[in-house]
Amino acid sequence: MDSSNNMEALLNAAKECGCDYVLNEPLSAHTTFKIGGCCKAMININSAHSLKKLMDIAREYSLRYYVLGKGSNVLFDDKGFDGVILHIGSGFDKIRLVGDNTVRVQAGCSMMKLCRFALENSLTGLEFAYGIPGTVGGGVFMNAGAYGGEINDVLKSCTVVTGKGEIKELDASQLELSYRHSALMESGDVVCEAVFELQKGDRDRIETKMNDLMGRRKDKQPLDYPNAGSTFKRPEGFFAGKLIQDCGLRGFAVGGAMVSEKHCGFVINQNNATSADVVSLIKQVQNIVQKETGQFLECEVRIIPYK
Repeated sequence: MDSSNNMEALLNAAKECGCDYVLNEPLSAHTTFKIGGCCKAMININSAHSLKKLMDIAREYSLRYYVLGKGSNVLFDDKGFDGVILHIGSGFDKIRLVGDNTVRVQAGCSMMKLCRFALENSLTGLEFAYGIPGTVGGGVFMNAGAYGGEINDVLKSCTVVTGKGEIKELDASQLELSYRHSALMESGDVVCEAVFELQKGDRDRIETKMNDLMGRRKDKQPLDYPNAGSTFKRPEGFFAGKLIQDCGLRGFAVGGAMVSEKHCGFVINQNNATSADVVSLIKQVQNIVQKETGQFLECEVRIIPYK
């Protein structure tokens, strides 16, 4: 079976599952960097079983695929992605209370929506995540965190589609969660649902803390330019932004990509940056900082090649 027939088989399966899809979709429209060419097809996932079926077929026919949420921590190539995007978003974002303090939420739910749901139910523990621009699935995948809190602090379990095509529930302790890392990064398992264990709290205090943290984000982060969040992981004992600033790289630019003048830990798309601009800038910052300070800045953004 040739590649066009393989693609047709996958898209027919998407139809059977009730999943919408579009062909030749620009990835710049689905990432916070606003960078990236087209994928061959983008399929909007609507259930764990749909995701499992489509992953199974893609593997069977050797079709390249990538699972994408809100695209808040990825950089796609200017040529696009030579494969299929399985998009986990608003069609897969249901959220509900199970018990007094426990929230079960599908992977396509935004972290913002989850935080507001917790607030409405006077549940505390997720305030740190208010303003994180990704989905719950992405948040679990990378153990997202901010302002002293991490997903690891409140995650009870998650349901995944494994690399072998099984749907299984994993306890949080099985995910090996650490700073911006989970075992999912190596296993190929894809998060479908997450269960958070929160605590009853005072609604006004929860809202005050959320608003305070959002205010701090707006004050310190370059939210007025497309970016992918913190570009570099924090080296132990140091702050990436401070190291970059101390090396005189505030405002350093390559093409349309620039080290933010507001927060040096962010690379921003200042003026129609290409993926090549961003990659070149990241590499130059890494080289300069390592040469001048001895610290290597590991890139936090996932750079997805065309092929």
